Amino acid sequence: MATTSIAPATASSLPKEELLQAYREMLLIRRFEERMAQMYQQGKIGGFCHLYIGQEAVAVAAQHALRPDDYMITSYRDHAHPLVRGTDPMRCAAELFGKEAGVARGKGGSMHFFDVERNMYGGHGIVGGQIPVATGMAFASKYREEDRVTMCFFGEAAMNQGTFHESLNMASLWGLPVIYVCENNQYGMGTALERASAVTDLSRRTAGAYNIEGYAVDAMDFFATYELFKKCADKARQENRPTFIDAICYRFRGHSMSDPVHSHYRTKEEVEEMRKKDPIRVMVRHFDENGLYEEAFLKDVDKEVKEHVNDAVKRAVESPDPGLETRWEDVYTD
Repeated sequence: MATTSIAPATASSLPKEELLQAYREMLLIRRFEERMAQMYQQGKIGGFCHLYIGQEAVAVAAQHALRPDDYMITSYRDHAHPLVRGTDPMRCAAELFGKEAGVARGKGGSMHFFDVERNMYGGHGIVGGQIPVATGMAFASKYREEDRVTMCFFGEAAMNQGTFHESLNMASLWGLPVIYVCENNQYGMGTALERASAVTDLSRRTAGAYNIEGYAVDAMDFFATYELFKKCADKARQENRPTFIDAICYRFRGHSMSDPVHSHYRTKEEVEEMRKKDPIRVMVRHFDENGLYEEAFLKDVDKEVKEHVNDAVKRAVESPDPGLETRWEDVYTD
């Protein structure tokens, strides 16, 4: 089946209060990631650090389209997903700082965020490694008749992995309640798939090859993304059918903190042009055009979120390092 393109939405089925919550969540991700960039530059974070700035609408739309007991699993660009699931930002920051209070007790770092209590199963550093795991989770849900959906996120470069194709084939054959979301930020590092058009073409052929219904959506638009995610979640829950989504978005920062914002593969002008489609700006524009919330109120919300993040970072920095006796303990040992 060919991939269907979803046009930007002009309205939302969500109530005014839930839209404000979505706005808060996008701001939480943005301000958290900005602070983590600062902390990385100060040497507080070791190893890799892949920021989500610009892609906020994807994770937030998913959260509002799913139930709390549905499963999320993602790649190494994973800071946003536990935040929208309700994980304490202090625990997320603490994980980045290698602290005992971190979501993986400081043992996972940036690429391995988990919060099993909130059904967020990582955070996987191997490109495409989470895709077969998600397929197994969806199989378990169907086998146990749990009425739960699995949403699996990955970057466009993961589509080169054999496990991606094997997973979609099995999900189609077995009729699994899983949604495969390609967070197509348009620059697949280390692959020939460099722009959205190339990946979208592959998406169409992939969806058709495995008889999976596929969609392409402007994922800088929260409203269109939410409506599509909700439709696909309902289909998975009611019909046990998988879906593939090409969520075309854009990251405003480099691939990781070691990658300059404007390097050999894109220009400053391109990034600035894409900022006009910033999902947070799109949301603010929607509020203004529909008379939902005034600018002064939204600025107060932003200030409140910044203070919340700053407090979380302060507490994380001051929290204790893991004791030597915890070296061989399981991450989830109390």
